[in-house]
Amino acid sequence: MKGPVSARQGEPAAAGSPVGMKPAAVLARAGVSAFDLGTTAGDVALVELRRLLAAWHVHEPGARLGHDPEALHQLRVTARRIDATLALFRQQLPLALSHARRTAKTVLRTLGAARDLDVQLAQLARYCAGLPENERTAAEPLDARLEAERVRVRARMVRALDSEPTRRWLGTLGLASVQGSTGNGAFADRATVVMPERVRSRFRKLRKSVRRLGPESSMEDYHAVRRRAKQLRYAIESGAGLFGKPAEETLKALRRLQDTLGAHQDAHMARNRLAALAADPANGLPPATLFLMGRLAEHYAGTTAQARKSLTRSWRKVRGKRWTALRTRLVELSDAACKAHGGAPAQPARADEAAITATPLEHAPEPQARPIKH
Repeated sequence: MKGPVSARQGEPAAAGSPVGMKPAAVLARAGVSAFDLGTTAGDVALVELRRLLAAWHVHEPGARLGHDPEALHQLRVTARRIDATLALFRQQLPLALSHARRTAKTVLRTLGAARDLDVQLAQLARYCAGLPENERTAAEPLDARLEAERVRVRARMVRALDSEPTRRWLGTLGLASVQGSTGNGAFADRATVVMPERVRSRFRKLRKSVRRLGPESSMEDYHAVRRRAKQLRYAIESGAGLFGKPAEETLKALRRLQDTLGAHQDAHMARNRLAALAADPANGLPPATLFLMGRLAEHYAGTTAQARKSLTRSWRKVRGKRWTALRTRLVELSDAACKAHGGAPAQPARADEAAITATPLEHAPEPQARPIKH
């Protein structure tokens, strides 16, 4: 058995990576005064894209080589953040980027397939580390099968990275990110006006997806919550220099929520892959390995159940006093922007942004296996 590789986490930034720099520092490096009243949302978006493209070029070589799974993880995180930035600031970005999200989705699917196998190999290594020697031996054919699949998927990933659509996509992002924003400096384009509302909008969407969860919720329902949590997190991070300490506290809670949902999905995906492999009559795996796979599937089922129990608690941490403090800060910023430009104060935050009823997630059964879109 190979040693364990790094597992999926709440997207920590690699040391020294551009993706880990604070937005204020990146803005300052780019010559933009961090979130003054004249800073437009387009300025913030283009600086963010330049930061992410720098991160892409840092992590792509290592992801291609495949020696360190963390390089692929960080490249996937970077691609996801690029897609999130294009969505968050679509009205402020140049028209050349209007169709860039389509390619971003394709790139994410390709990177995700390879990353999922890295994660499952890491899960298998951790599980087997506590087994007796004879049982670890039984896991070796499974490890070899997953490693062979990883080699095939990584070859497809490298071809996709070399493809003309992907290189054109990166070129389009690079050219657009060095151009001026489409915002003309008008009041409606200012970061202090746009970004608070974008954060509040994404919180409402996350809240709505959480409310939909119930005893019969599918994996797609949980995946929707995870996707909305990421969107909210990226929106807050883009304006972290503007939002201050309340943003830092909310981000901590969102990362914990993402970790819970990530463990839930990883276990579900791994269990599905084991089930498909065991059901293949041509799998060629010995009985001892198949028996171990059954035990491993039970382990993943337990991980999924535990993650669901933890989800209610993680969500309460997000929607509680942390969100209340950040929401207050958002309203203050909107009011200050309006007063500075002679406008009316911002509308009070919706009451239902704070009054959220927890759902009985801990009683939700394991959903039927369905493919998950990344």
